[in-house]
Amino acid sequence: QVQLVESGGGLVQAGGSLRLSCAASGRIFSINSMGWYRQAPGKERELVASISSGGATTYADSVKGRFTISRDNAENTVYLQMNSLKPEDTAVYYCTANLFETDSSWEVRPGDYWGQGTQVTVSS
Repeated sequence: QVQLVESGGGLVQAGGSLRLSCAASGRIFSINSMGWYRQAPGKERELVASISSGGATTYADSVKGRFTISRDNAENTVYLQMNSLKPEDTAVYYCTANLFETDSSWEVRPGDYWGQGTQVTVSS
């Protein structure tokens, strides 16, 4: 089993910054892509940013130029630096990882995991 634990959410004024972290632990063989999604009240979950194992990144148009995703492969951790925050960024942010894990027989199998979510609230 693999666990993703997020931290760094909170309340911030518009124009402020927050940094989210997500650490993956457990029987991890290797991690392919990691990313961040968000879900605002009454809206569908949407991709915010993703990063491949090689460091290639993608961003939602709404956050380009304001958010930066990065990862520490040695620590199995992904970060989301959020600057110039806007009230419309208010949402629950979820970390996700596409990876290979090992089972008790040491066989390798693919897996997709989600974190529990962390609330980000931006006040106007």
